[in-house]
Amino acid sequence: MRKILIQLDTDPQPSIFDRVVAIDSGVDELFSYGGVTPENVVGLVHGAIFTRGVPDLKNTAIFIGGSNVAAGEQLLAKVQKTFFGPMRVSTMMDSNGSNTTAAAAVLACRKHVPLTGASALILAGTGPVGHRAAQILAAEGAEVRVGSRTRDKAEQTCFAIAKVLSAARITPVATGTDAELAEACDGVSLIIAAGAAGIELLSAERRATLKSLRVAVDLNAVPPLGIGGVEVMDKAKDRDGQLCYGAIGVGGTKMKIHRAAISRLFESNDQVLDTAAIYAIGQSL
Repeated sequence: MRKILIQLDTDPQPSIFDRVVAIDSGVDELFSYGGVTPENVVGLVHGAIFTRGVPDLKNTAIFIGGSNVAAGEQLLAKVQKTFFGPMRVSTMMDSNGSNTTAAAAVLACRKHVPLTGASALILAGTGPVGHRAAQILAAEGAEVRVGSRTRDKAEQTCFAIAKVLSAARITPVATGTDAELAEACDGVSLIIAAGAAGIELLSAERRATLKSLRVAVDLNAVPPLGIGGVEVMDKAKDRDGQLCYGAIGVGGTKMKIHRAAISRLFESNDQVLDTAAIYAIGQSL
């Protein structure tokens, strides 16, 4: 039986990037829909679950994407609510590459530093990728500082993570001023910068002074990069005694995780691949 992946994109046009990865992951048929919302998705889900017998539903799967991560989360919740009993198909949510990118960033850190007990700072930690990277690190036992220009916003992200991981050791920190940034960076061994394109969050000069820092990961590929002195192609590049990764340096791992997750969807009809599950797939590669 042919493997069908149904791409539900919250943007008006379905992502070409996600379509190419789906084909490269070995799906036989790709049905792509744009402008999908919780209000119009039910009929699409019914089409997925009522056309094959229960034993064959593992050959149909849903991928939720789009540039708006919050919209993707709402769509995932509606899709899950539409399923009932055995009438369901496996579903993956990776809007804006948020889950696969966060997983790849943490796995890069994990190669060099034991995560349990490690002190980590997520710059722009309130965004979708930063939030997920912080959550994954906290689940691994790291002590995580969630950075934002204002502490209030960081507190909201920490509260959301604590709802998922009650034992998480997470601290909101402000990074809006030089003094706040210096305090946030003090004593950390890992830094992941997950900010918007073209915004430097940590200068090369300040990074070089961080004697405790062992790994720096910058997920911004658009100059100026998020961490000064790190280049987009860096992959465990030693800079000032720190192992540095650029966006493309972690991109290969992100792509491997993405493809592996798509393939995993077709192993059964009851999987939900979100942050934790996608990270677990990355660990298995």
